[in-house]
Amino acid sequence: MAGPDIRLVLGFDFGTRSIGVAVGQMITGQARELCNLKAENGIPKWEEIEKLIKEWKPDVLIVGKPLNMDGTESPLCARTKKFANRLNGRFNLPAYEHDERLTTFEAKGERMAQGGQRGSFRDNPVDAIAARLVLQSWIDEFLATSQSKA
Repeated sequence: MAGPDIRLVLGFDFGTRSIGVAVGQMITGQARELCNLKAENGIPKWEEIEKLIKEWKPDVLIVGKPLNMDGTESPLCARTKKFANRLNGRFNLPAYEHDERLTTFEAKGERMAQGGQRGSFRDNPVDAIAARLVLQSWIDEFLATSQSKA
């Protein structure tokens, strides 16, 4: 797990057509959505991710791990791990996976509760919301673990 000197974290909700991105600050313990990036068969435009990393200067990257409800790995887990490894290799930043079960379902519910569009989620992706939910969960867990060690 990451060290205590983490200030800013970027979170990713990996998908084959869209990758949601969120940012989190450890001082406030809060995460928020940034954007949805288009992907083609799971391959992002790496220059867009590089631009976000240069702008935000994160200390750590978090990628949602799409586990099945019983905790086993889903078919997308291997691709998600490959994405996390590529983030680490390209940007020389620690990249960790974090359980994302139900985040897309919760993100769609959030969008609808906020009066979001009823149209296709393909046309109006909720991936950035899901990325925020994954990242907020990681931040909450990290802070709780750090406090219990203090």
